[in-house]
Amino acid sequence: MSENEFLKFWQKNPHRNLWQHPLWQTFQQALGRKTWMLMTEHTSALVVRHPLPFGNCWLEIPHGPLFEKGKSVDKLMEEVVLVAKSEKAIFVRMSPLCELVIGHWPLVIAKHDHHPQTTLVLDLSLSEEDLLKQMKPKGRYNIKVAEKSGVTIRENQGVDPFYDLLKKTTGRDGFSANPKSYYEKMLQVLHPNAQLLMMGKEGKAIAGGIFVYLDNVGTYYYGASDHEYRNLMAPYLLQWEAIKEAKRRGCKTYDFLGIAPEGAENHPWAGVTEFKKKFGGTVVDYPQAKELVVRPIWYWIYKVYKRLRG
Repeated sequence: MSENEFLKFWQKNPHRNLWQHPLWQTFQQALGRKTWMLMTEHTSALVVRHPLPFGNCWLEIPHGPLFEKGKSVDKLMEEVVLVAKSEKAIFVRMSPLCELVIGHWPLVIAKHDHHPQTTLVLDLSLSEEDLLKQMKPKGRYNIKVAEKSGVTIRENQGVDPFYDLLKKTTGRDGFSANPKSYYEKMLQVLHPNAQLLMMGKEGKAIAGGIFVYLDNVGTYYYGASDHEYRNLMAPYLLQWEAIKEAKRRGCKTYDFLGIAPEGAENHPWAGVTEFKKKFGGTVVDYPQAKELVVRPIWYWIYKVYKRLRG
């Protein structure tokens, strides 16, 4: 099956997304991951291999598979399972944007997933004026504070200033970052769809973000900031510039890519969720990711290992 055939099916599907696009396959391959494009008459799946100890692995169909409404995905699953067995995969994780029903293939709810189940989406059909109006007052105010503070914004070709900020952010907020080469390859492979924007003050980088604009969607992918300059509100202006850039590129929606689920107390994303919600938008919930177990005994061992690691 050719990439062109895969892309044609992708373009017709209402649930098409970045993670099932051939560009994402190229990025994953640049990271050294093995991938497959699988397709039947009514379904398609970009499959990514993730290594595990002892020569094992697990397979991911990120925000997929894509399928026509009312059509069976069983034939596609047969192909996926063949790949899984040949690769010694323990399980296959799927996270489609709509509910997936598979006939005789038993699925279990995934306890972990790379992709958030809840996100926040802006309607970019609104004018810039109306986008500002639907924000929370504090969001509009913080954008004005940043504009008056004299911070500057530019597209950055080198990832070093952003990565330095990211290390500060991860150390402060208690989450991990990918190696610098990951972000370099992301920007290189997804160019011109991927963009690194940096905010500065008197020549010093104080905030930055990586954004992806593909098809009808602008996506806020990664962000970082210097806490020392938090009073300048640079991340708010950074987001606003990215939102306007998404509109200029013809995107219909802007995805903040993950917030804490409604009612989830003490969620690790509580702080960033509060930040994102100041821009308004609509909360969107996706079905929970599911896993197709290929090797039950190894799957049990994997679950015990994950539980012990916390």
